[in-house]
Amino acid sequence: MSLVFHARDGFELHGHCYGDPLTAKAGLLIAPAMGVEQRFYADFAHWMAAQGWLVLSFDYRGMGASRPAALKQSLKGLDADIRTWAELDAAAALDELSRRLGGEPGEQRPIHWLGHSLGGQILGLLPNRERVSRAITVGCGSGYWRENAAALRRSVWWLWYVVVPLALPLFGYFPGRRLRKVGDLPRGVMAQWRRWCLQPDYMMGEGGAALRAHYAAFDAPMLSLAFTDDEFMSRRNVESLHSFYAGAQPVIRHFSPRDVGEKRIGHFGFFRSKFQTSLWPQVPQWLA
Repeated sequence: MSLVFHARDGFELHGHCYGDPLTAKAGLLIAPAMGVEQRFYADFAHWMAAQGWLVLSFDYRGMGASRPAALKQSLKGLDADIRTWAELDAAAALDELSRRLGGEPGEQRPIHWLGHSLGGQILGLLPNRERVSRAITVGCGSGYWRENAAALRRSVWWLWYVVVPLALPLFGYFPGRRLRKVGDLPRGVMAQWRRWCLQPDYMMGEGGAALRAHYAAFDAPMLSLAFTDDEFMSRRNVESLHSFYAGAQPVIRHFSPRDVGEKRIGHFGFFRSKFQTSLWPQVPQWLA
């Protein structure tokens, strides 16, 4: 079921709800990766709903169904950065899922978080993160470019030092569709992501000790699903990012394609339906 809700500043957001709120054992919020629309997660969301979860997916402002009609041709003028996506958009999605689950305080069913890549990075920024009972990250790691997977490292420097500095002032946003990189992104999102990716401590390089302490204070159980053939995230990226969630003491599970009888998983493969009997059961088994 498609739905409309509003970010904490009133911006109209679009999402999709899967499952029955009356019979669901718990809620699951799917937070997308950078440049990935919510529809990418539809097969997995349907499957999780069949396992008894009420699942909500959504698009950050400027992305997918949450891109206003007036901005279909260009995102120029859309004021948003990654913290906007986390503190206003993702927080509102969590509020919406909580509202749909209902229940009196103290009797509410648990809500779980599943963050793909960026979606796992931003959980520590949410002002209402205490509503999350358990968290799973998929293909999630620091974006520090010198620690990226080798194949990406050979080309990403061109993106950060040439393409982005030229494109943002020229277009007023990042025209990823035209450049066939990531997808269209608001100027503030891409500018902040670039700053983070150029710093060894990623977001902590900009947020400092206060942000590090904020992340460390998140103490819900956390599982990280990582893949040896991830073309973006190296083992070092994964370990670095999850070290920020010190209070959660994340459990990191690394999978190779050979482990599941496939030739490829990669950064996006987990959510493809061919993994519903091999990788997908990792989620409900751990959440339960």
